[in-house]
Amino acid sequence: MTAPSNTALIQTLTQPLDLGEAEAIALAVEIEADRLLIDESLGRRIAEEYTLKIRGILVNAKQQGLLTAIKPLLQDLIEAAGFRVSNVLYERILREAGE
Repeated sequence: MTAPSNTALIQTLTQPLDLGEAEAIALAVEIEADRLLIDESLGRRIAEEYTLKIRGILVNAKQQGLLTAIKPLLQDLIEAAGFRVSNVLYERILREAGE
């Protein structure tokens, strides 16, 4: 596994984020990644500030053939597990997943 080397960026990012998310964003910036797989909303917003293209875990899993549909899973997460998902994000996820 490659670790990010930009400790100043990591330190800046750990103000609002946890260490794992900060390191993921810092490494993606360093290696000029095509996409960053991240689901936490604050992490997604910060990643976008660094002009990173983001991809959610559910969409990624569907594109890899690990899930056949996201909408039922999203509904279960919202209704049974109490996940809070804005309407904008909900529609975006389904659009990205082709549902």
